[in-house]
Amino acid sequence: MNPENALIVALDVDTEKKAVEIIEKLKDDVRFFKIGLELFSSCGPGIVKMIKEKGCDIFLDLKFHDIPNTVANASRAATRIGVYMFNVHALGGFEMMKAAAEAAADEAGKLKIERPKVIAVTVLTSMDKSGLKKIGVNDKMEEEVVRLAGLAKEAGLDGVVASPKEAKLVRERLGGDFLIVTPGIRPASSKDDQKRVATPRSALKDGADFIVVGRPITGAADIAGAAKEILKDIA
Repeated sequence: MNPENALIVALDVDTEKKAVEIIEKLKDDVRFFKIGLELFSSCGPGIVKMIKEKGCDIFLDLKFHDIPNTVANASRAATRIGVYMFNVHALGGFEMMKAAAEAAADEAGKLKIERPKVIAVTVLTSMDKSGLKKIGVNDKMEEEVVRLAGLAKEAGLDGVVASPKEAKLVRERLGGDFLIVTPGIRPASSKDDQKRVATPRSALKDGADFIVVGRPITGAADIAGAAKEILKDIA
């Protein structure tokens, strides 16, 4: 795998102008960009088309979590705008995840386009053991992540979003054909509100297929230089 294909840069900005500035600096080295709630809410689906026209692919990070029918319709919409990958919340349950996978496949078939990858968020990387306990989950973090990942695979999803701290266990339990996307990637040991973090190299070594990096790149004085350093690390 080429190193640039493992890196997804998170466009956690609030305007198209800011997103374009980042993409123009990185598009020669980075193929994948993540659009989250902030940018999508500010710019709408048009931002996906704009980024695709620059030759890049999109991970749409909206974490769909609703009744199965609503999530199925949202999955069809995500498929129509041509994203490479989108996610749902595993805590939405088996039927919801199954509906998302089936709707994406059906819509892609109708349009004769490649089906987007559908993955599930297990436990947010901003949460730690105490945070999990406060919402009523008393299992160990690793057990909860693997349980939800197994449910996602059973529902027909392509993979999961999981902390790099659980990537190795998910890979061991669910096999090599199951995608693992890991946020919470930080150079060296820098941290912010993410609690379960790892370096790019260690995350990939432990089984991640993709790593998501935001502020360490987009908040750097030299955005292109910061991306190159991470690509060098994972190469």
